[in-house]
Amino acid sequence: MAILVSIVSRPYHADRSSQINTNNNAGGFQALKPALAVYPQFLEMLVTRLSSADHALCANALQLINSLMRDAITNDNETEWPKFIKRIQDLGVIKAVYVLMQSSALQDLAHPLLEFQALTKILLRRWRDVPVDLVKPEHRRTIKAVHLSSNPEKQPEYEVRNGESKPKHNPLKWRRLGFTSENPEPDFADMGFLGMMDLSDYVRKYQDEFQNILLEQAVLPEQQRCPLARASLTLTAILFEHFEVDKMDLEDSKSYLALESRTNFDKVFKPLLLHWSRLHVAGLHAFFRLWKATGAEVDDFPKIVELVRILVESVVGGADRTKGIEEIEKEMAAFEYGKLRELQMELLELTYEDVWGQHLRGVKEELQGEALQFVKEQRIRCLLAGAWFPNGTYTDQEGGGPVTEDSLVQNAAHGYRFVRLSENRKYLHWGDFDEKEEQSPSTASLRDKIDLSIVSSVVSNVTANDRSSIGSDSTLKELLHDRFTTNKITIHGYLPKSRGSREGHSRTSSKTSSARNGSKESVLLTFHPNSHNLASEWLDGLLMLLDQQPITAETNGLIHMISDYGLKVRLLNVRFNDEEGIVEGMDGMDGPEIPSREGLDDDYYYEI
Repeated sequence: MAILVSIVSRPYHADRSSQINTNNNAGGFQALKPALAVYPQFLEMLVTRLSSADHALCANALQLINSLMRDAITNDNETEWPKFIKRIQDLGVIKAVYVLMQSSALQDLAHPLLEFQALTKILLRRWRDVPVDLVKPEHRRTIKAVHLSSNPEKQPEYEVRNGESKPKHNPLKWRRLGFTSENPEPDFADMGFLGMMDLSDYVRKYQDEFQNILLEQAVLPEQQRCPLARASLTLTAILFEHFEVDKMDLEDSKSYLALESRTNFDKVFKPLLLHWSRLHVAGLHAFFRLWKATGAEVDDFPKIVELVRILVESVVGGADRTKGIEEIEKEMAAFEYGKLRELQMELLELTYEDVWGQHLRGVKEELQGEALQFVKEQRIRCLLAGAWFPNGTYTDQEGGGPVTEDSLVQNAAHGYRFVRLSENRKYLHWGDFDEKEEQSPSTASLRDKIDLSIVSSVVSNVTANDRSSIGSDSTLKELLHDRFTTNKITIHGYLPKSRGSREGHSRTSSKTSSARNGSKESVLLTFHPNSHNLASEWLDGLLMLLDQQPITAETNGLIHMISDYGLKVRLLNVRFNDEEGIVEGMDGMDGPEIPSREGLDDDYYYEI
């Protein structure tokens, strides 16, 4: 095998061999052609050696196949090398190399495997570079087979030309299949014969599906029909870009392998590249599914293309070396549209971050601060409006112990407690009532109040996002929490020693620091919100009133949502191709049109 590799790898010059009558100096694939004519089973035997347990023999066999492929692609004419490539592919070389790439023997076969992968890319690039010319018999036969597979009308209408009856040309013959015009040749300009091969392969293997899709779309308005041919060619381009077929050459792969450590083989080898056709079909099925799920029209074609591109990057790009093509096909078929949109938005944010960087971070910080102030005002307004809380003792919770089902029955609510923040936001008024009244009591009718200047901490068992969200200087203290625990908020404060007090008695202090130094922390007020949302409003409202950060998931989620929407609204007025900044009025940017103030005056105000 090693000797044959050396013979085939010897440079072959057609002009020199033509001057010599003997084949002794012939090299490359030409040197083996006489032997292959005598022993036609040689190539089949060569492919079977790829499954040998002898890694050295397996490596030499693959190296010989690589040499034959490279020589055929380099020296054979346009009609000869595709025949040889198809011959060895029919013998199962793709499947054999795919198994080797996923095997544990990868290190012993690294060089020939990586060379085969690079040759596959060269082969794809070579097919892409062959322009589609419908004058060529092979190209004409291929595109005609696609048309016949679409099940066209069996009996076309006839027209008389120059005294002869000829079939009437169907004005939608090719546009019906998804081409942009009645001349399909220009549509293959980007992907060449590779695009035609992929389209033909899909139509041949899924002819029934192809025909059914065309029948379904025939009854739809023209704008709602999915252009099948354009979709197929687009999938070819997406895969071509994903595997970077244009960027990797044979010599580059050798040097890249030398630089890479053996532990990074998973990053270098791409076995899924060998299943190009199956990936193309899986992507095309995903395209059809997304088109139908989104109710897309022809104008939405680029949007579906972007979604499919993200799908390929996520599923194919995120797969490891040992993941099978069957799993990839299932994942692409089951990937939900909503998740694709989430990934698209994440990528969009990263793209904007890369383009505008510092400016975007500044806008985010500004919007985060504005959202925090907005939510703070909303939470404090909940306190200003006041709320009813069921009144109970719950004495066994004071030490933070768990509440049992029996204790919940024993500690049933007796009356209600109404709590409201004063208009000047300095006092918390409250009172106990036997029954919950329809109308909220006035602040003047509430007998007790708390001076917020003496409040030292807020104790609650309301679950926070996580403990890392609680700052070291926060007034919040968490109690143990289990499934029987009711929502409970307790306000602690420092009362002067000279004045004893019961829970909740009105207390004021002009000098909070002196009160804290000379007294013990006491319970000022306890109340039990009957829902988690109400508990979140009052807990975070009290914390923000005391200049603390909110800690519940509901409040923080609301802050993030408002800031994110604010960012998206601002980005709607920004052109993506402007890399200078995102400030209106900068050079190269036309700011939005300022609305006229005709008919308006200055009689307006903001109520805070």
